[in-house]
Formats: sequence, structure tokens, C-alpha cells
Amino acid sequence: MVAVAATQAVSQSIFDEKADAHQQIAAAIGEASKTGKNVILDFGANWCGDCHALEAQMQGPELATLIAKSFIVVNVDVGRFDKNLDLAQKYRIPLKKGIPALAVLDPHGNLLYAQDQGQFEDARHMSYEAIKAFFERWKPKG
Repeated sequence: MVAVAATQAVSQSIFDEKADAHQQIAAAIGEASKTGKNVILDFGANWCGDCHALEAQMQGPELATLIAKSFIVVNVDVGRFDKNLDLAQKYRIPLKKGIPALAVLDPHGNLLYAQDQGQFEDARHMSYEAIKAFFERWKPKG
């Protein structure tokens, strides 16, 4: 019963508000170290329209294929800017610049890039090409 409720909640929202983001990131880095994929940390919240817009773009067929091949994505819930603030700080995401905000880690968990200027905070008005270009730029080389 609990597993069903958790599955239903996830299907209705992007960010699991009960998830242990620290644990999810550690698991993603563990998997990335075995697969050679990079890790995307997607900082956002379920109330955020731009977070939903970015997620919709990421689920499009071409981009979803690129992401699945090159990345492990961890959605980090920031609540009302009162959750996982330590992770935002650790990965150099200034939440005051807006969400969604992405950080890219290499397969060993080292920070490669952090959106520190609110680059995706207006995702609903961004072109598919601009979003795809971000993922193309940060996919593992080789």
C-alpha cells in the first residue's frame, strides 16, 4: 500500500517531497561511476511552472533519449526555498536566482557546472533547441 501511494505521488509531481535527496545523489553518483554517465541535479519544486515546463521538454522523445543515454537525473525538491538548501549551497546553486536550476556532476560526483545565474528560471519561454544544447554540451565526452 505504501509503495502504491508513493508511486502515485511521483506520477502526479516531478519532485518527491519526501525523498532523501542526499541519498538519491549518492546513489546516482554510484550508478554514474559504473556507467560513465554524468549526473544532473535538477533543483526545483512542484509548485514551479517553469520546473514543469523544463520537465516536459526533457520528456520529449529526442531529448529523453539523449538524457537517458548520457545522464542520471536527480530531482532535488527545494520546497518553498526551505528544503535541501545545504545541497544547493554545496553544488553552487543560488536559489534566489530562480528555479529550475541544474548542476552537472561527472561520474565521480565532481561538479562540472552549476547554473548560477538563473539560466532556466524562465524555462517556459526557452526554445527546445536551447534546452537541448545545454544537455548536448554537458553529456560525457567520449
